[in-house]
Amino acid sequence: MLVPLVAASQDEDSVADEIADPMEQYVPVADEVAPPARKANVVTEEQLLEEFARYRRLIQEGTLDEADIAAKRIVEMTIRVYGPQTRETASALNNLGIVQHGNGQYDAAIQNFTSSVEILENVEDRLNDALINPLKGLGAAQLGSGRPDLALGSFNRAAHITHVNEGPHNLDQVEILESIAETFIRMGETKEARSILDRIHLINVKQFEKNPLGLLPSLMNRASWQHRAGYYAEERSSYRRAIRIVEASAGSNDPLLIEPLRRLGESFYYIDVNMTSPQQQGMVSTGEMYFKRASRIAEKNDDIGWRQLAETKLALADYYTFSESQNRSRKLYKEVWNMLSEGDDRLALRNELFADPVPIRTGSLPLYAAGSSTSGSSRSDLMTGKIIVNYNVTSRGRVREMQTEAMPPEFTDMQRMVHREIRGRVFRPRVAEGEAVDSRGLVFEHAFSYLQSDLDVLRASKDAAAADSLQETERD
Repeated sequence: MLVPLVAASQDEDSVADEIADPMEQYVPVADEVAPPARKANVVTEEQLLEEFARYRRLIQEGTLDEADIAAKRIVEMTIRVYGPQTRETASALNNLGIVQHGNGQYDAAIQNFTSSVEILENVEDRLNDALINPLKGLGAAQLGSGRPDLALGSFNRAAHITHVNEGPHNLDQVEILESIAETFIRMGETKEARSILDRIHLINVKQFEKNPLGLLPSLMNRASWQHRAGYYAEERSSYRRAIRIVEASAGSNDPLLIEPLRRLGESFYYIDVNMTSPQQQGMVSTGEMYFKRASRIAEKNDDIGWRQLAETKLALADYYTFSESQNRSRKLYKEVWNMLSEGDDRLALRNELFADPVPIRTGSLPLYAAGSSTSGSSRSDLMTGKIIVNYNVTSRGRVREMQTEAMPPEFTDMQRMVHREIRGRVFRPRVAEGEAVDSRGLVFEHAFSYLQSDLDVLRASKDAAAADSLQETERD
């Protein structure tokens, strides 16, 4: 998936997931090397490689602040060793952009990815495959900064370069195409995203035409993207195809069936507004058979790990909560609780699954206030607003006692959309000592972007309404 498509989610995916690792251009050295001692301005290749090894270790450890410092030092050292207009310096700038992206420093990342691209264009050419990584990084940073329109151009150029160098059906372009689909989804262009997903699928079908089981990851990924784009009927079709492939290749009780069956069941929590057939009534109830079958397969296979067994049973329990079959859901929650009550690893998973309410079904929320599309606007034009919802969740997984606040308060439409979304969610309730319990004082925050001009219009409208009301009062 992204996002992948940049799932992108939603929360930003990790830098490692979004941007291909450019670090393998360097010669590997020992992982644990202290920062080199230097004489005046003299820098050797060995010292540079040592510093890079340290940078790579910091990235792997997730110590991004220190990695940022190391990456900046590497840029300085690389310029001294190789010169400013070289592939080595372009790669160092790309690495710096990666860590800045991971730290949410999108403007700085954009600047360094752009510099990397410009150097490579000067020392190589505009179609050299070395441009792919910095273009992908540039697109990801532009997407993170709220400029999907610019990100689309960067990702499209990276895809074009892969076509020139590797051909139109190469697998290397799939990650880029997923990023393009993610960008379209964030722009609300679901039809364009769907077209890209179809293209990705055709590439994978061509690659795995003689290996049906090899197509499974692509089908599962495709279904996840279809879900994000709101094409739930097509999502179900992808999962059903994955199920048929496993059944034909490995039998009707193979553990590979568990995940597509479970995710197929979960897809029925959603209604596909894009469906043309009158097939909406009773859709949720049809998900039960898939949850049950997945659970039976998990119970019958000795090769299934305790984690997958617990999560499969939990999916069925969540379905019963969603369909308000409380006795069945509570019985299964207790069974899973008991299963996870011995051993540190199991206790850690139990806490992860049950310590807080978990939404069973969620909808999407707009990232921009109405009229605040970023296309044609600079990032400096965008302001950030926030909707805060305080609410409680009952032991039956339903939301109660909501309080919603908007900042700025003029964006009442956004406030209503967020309120409606949280009100309509169904949660796996918090479980304590094996029993579902109420949860109070929960907080949900939704950040959105808007233009100052949009806020000015809303305030002017509010002032005009207040003036009209005052005049009416005076006339009375």
